Amino acid sequence: MITIIAGTNRKDSYSLKVAKYYQKQLDLKGYGSEVISLESLPDNFIVSDLYGARSDAFQSIQDRITTSTKFVFIVPEYNGSFPGVLKTFIDSCLFPDSFVGKKAALVGISSGKYGNIRGVEHFTGVCHYLNLHTLPLRIHIPYIKQELNDELDFFKEDTLRFTDQQISAFIAF
Repeated sequence: MITIIAGTNRKDSYSLKVAKYYQKQLDLKGYGSEVISLESLPDNFIVSDLYGARSDAFQSIQDRITTSTKFVFIVPEYNGSFPGVLKTFIDSCLFPDSFVGKKAALVGISSGKYGNIRGVEHFTGVCHYLNLHTLPLRIHIPYIKQELNDELDFFKEDTLRFTDQQISAFIAF
């Protein structure tokens, strides 16, 4: 199972919009996937689901992570890196069951001109520490607010080509 993680808990985020786009494209290629938005994390997970504790609300998320074999992380830029809630989410998941030996694709997005290059590099380091194998083709999408049309699809030729190339490579990975 491929799980797409929208890497912020911000309401109505572009991360979630991009995650849904990736889900739609994977479905068109015949691969089922599901989206986990960090905005659906339990309100108190930082005290109820760290250090081995597990709430019922987080356990259902943990079960989905444990059974996943591949992940697509949509990583928005927050202060030149990735969101703290994404790191806390990773820390909350069981080790090694959640990520060790599994595969991931990384997609950086930003409202600025670099597409979260630095944040994706930072997050790649976390992935490597977890022995989460990352697809070498990482996508960086700048000016994300200008990239999606009214149907929440990418429409610019370069972005369509690069995301399709990444999705196809990830399926084969």
